[in-house]
Amino acid sequence: MEGIISHESAGIREFRFPPGQQRSSSSSDDANNDETSPISPVTSPPYWMQSHQRSVSNISIESIPRGAITLQDNTDGEDVKNKACWAKSVYIEGHVVVNGNRTGIGSFVVWNINVETLRGGTMRIRKRYSEFDDLRYRLLKTFPNSEAAMPPLPPKSVISKFRPKFLETRRAGLQYFLNCILLNPEFSGSPALKEFLFS
Repeated sequence: MEGIISHESAGIREFRFPPGQQRSSSSSDDANNDETSPISPVTSPPYWMQSHQRSVSNISIESIPRGAITLQDNTDGEDVKNKACWAKSVYIEGHVVVNGNRTGIGSFVVWNINVETLRGGTMRIRKRYSEFDDLRYRLLKTFPNSEAAMPPLPPKSVISKFRPKFLETRRAGLQYFLNCILLNPEFSGSPALKEFLFS
C-alpha cells in the first residue's frame, strides 16, 4: 500500500499512515477496526512512563533503590565511614588443591589472597570458598538493606570444581566480591570482615 509506514519491533507489526493521509475504505482491516485516529510515531516502553510528576530536586533521591551504591563527595569533611577504609586493592593470585586422601575424597581448594593496604603494606591470607560464603551470610545479617551493594558469590559445582576453567571463573568472582566488600566503607570496618581476614 502506498503511503503506509511499517514498523516491526519484538514481533509486533504496526502500520501507520503519514499525517494528513486517511485509510482507504477498501481495506479489509477497516471492517474490523473503526479507529481512524493516527497512531503516534513514538511510543515509549511502559516502564519509561511515570505515573506522576516529581519535582526536579527529588528525582534522583526518590529513584534510588534501597541498599544501592551511591556516590558522594566526601573530601571536604571528616567522616567516620571514610576512616573505616583501609584497603587499596584485593587480588586472588591463585589456589592450592588440598587432598583429603588417596582417592581424592575430601579434597578442597584454598585461595591465596593478597590485600594491599592504603599505607603500602600487603596482607596474605588463605581462604576456602565456604569461608567466603560464611562472610557473605554474616554481612547480610549485619547489613540487611545492603544486598544490592554485595555481589553474589560464583556458583558451586560438584562436577567441575577442580577444572581449570571453572576455577578461573570462580577466582575472578571471589576477587570481585572481596573488592566490593573491602573497598566499601560500610563493610570494611565490620567485625564479620575482621574475623574473616584475621582468623
